[in-house]
Amino acid sequence: MPLLPFVRDEFALDYTQAGLLISAFSLTYGLSQMPAGWFADRIGARLLLTTSILGVGVTGLIVGFSQSYLMLIIGWVLMGILGGGYHPASTTLLSSSVEATRRGWALGLHMVGGSVCFFLSPIVAAAIAATWSWRGPPIALAFPSIAFGIAFYIILKRQIPERKAEPKSATIAAEPAITSVRMRRLITVIFLSAFVQSAIISVTAFVPLFLVDQFGAGKGLSAASISIIYSCGLWAGPLGGYMSDRWGRILITLAVSLATGPAVFLLNISPYGAGTVGALLLIGTLMYINTTAGQAYVVDHTPAQNRSTMLGLYFFSTMEGSGVLTPVVGYFIDHLGFYAAFTVTAGAVLVVAVVGSFLLRGSRRE
Repeated sequence: MPLLPFVRDEFALDYTQAGLLISAFSLTYGLSQMPAGWFADRIGARLLLTTSILGVGVTGLIVGFSQSYLMLIIGWVLMGILGGGYHPASTTLLSSSVEATRRGWALGLHMVGGSVCFFLSPIVAAAIAATWSWRGPPIALAFPSIAFGIAFYIILKRQIPERKAEPKSATIAAEPAITSVRMRRLITVIFLSAFVQSAIISVTAFVPLFLVDQFGAGKGLSAASISIIYSCGLWAGPLGGYMSDRWGRILITLAVSLATGPAVFLLNISPYGAGTVGALLLIGTLMYINTTAGQAYVVDHTPAQNRSTMLGLYFFSTMEGSGVLTPVVGYFIDHLGFYAAFTVTAGAVLVVAVVGSFLLRGSRRE
C-alpha cells in the first residue's frame, strides 16, 4: 500500500498494525476468490466482473472517508469481498478465447493492463496525497472506477453475451480426466507459485516504510517507489507467458521461485539509489513471470467446467498467504528490524522452492 506512511502518521500505527491493515484487504480478498470462482463457473463471468469493478469504486469512498482505524479496516474488508470476483472470471474468459499454445502469452498481455494501473496508481496517489492528504486518492479514483464498471458491463453485454453452461456429460467427454498424479502436481504448482507471490507482496507492502525509516527518503517518493515493482508487468508478464509457452510452465515457475529468495535478500545489501531500484526491478520481474506461468499451468491442467473454481483456489492461496505473511513480516520488523525480516522471508521462499523442485521432478516440460 503506497500510502501507508501517510496513514501510519495519521492513526499512529506501529508496523504490526500497519501489516494488519493490509491484511484486512488481503485476507477477505483471498477468501472471496474461491466462492467467486465457483459462481463464475455456474452463472457466468460478466456479472461478477462488473460487480467487482463497481464494488472497488464504491468501497474506495468508504476508505477515503474513514475517520478511525476500525472504519478503515472495515472499508478494506468490504473492498476485498466485492473485488474478489475479477481474477477468476477474467482469466477464464481470456484463456478460453485463445489456443493452448499461446495461452501464456495471452495471460501475460492481460497483465499489462493491470500493470499500467499498478504502475501509475502509486505515482498518482502520491501526488494527490501530497496535496490533499492520503484520503484524496481513494476518493478521487473511486468515481472513474464506478463509471468504468458501468461502461464495461455494457460493452461485455454487446460483445460477449452470456452462454448457457454445456451439459456436464458433453464437457467431461471433451476433457482429459484428472489423475491423482496430475492433481498432485497441480496442487504443488498452485502452492509454490502462490507462496512465492505472497512473500513478494508481503515484502513489497513494507517497501515505502523501509525507504522512509532506513534511508530517510521522503514519504511521497517512497510511496511512488512501488511503481518500480509494478512497472515490470508491462514487459515481464508477456515475457513470462512466452517463456512458459516455449519451455514449459513448471520449469519457469521453479526457476523464478529459486531466484526470488536471493532477490528479496538483495534489499538488505543494495545501496540506496540505483541499487534499491535494481533490487525492486528484479523482484517485480520475478513476481510477474511467476504468476503468469502459474496461472497458465492451472488453466492448462483443469477441465473447462472447473477452471474458474481452480483459479479461485490459486488466487485465494496467493491473497490469503500474503494476508497471513504481511503481519508476520511486520512483527519481525517491529522486534528484529528490516534486515532480519527480509532475511527470514528470503530463506523461507528458498526452502519452499527447493521442496517444490523435488516434488515436481520429471514434469518440468509441462
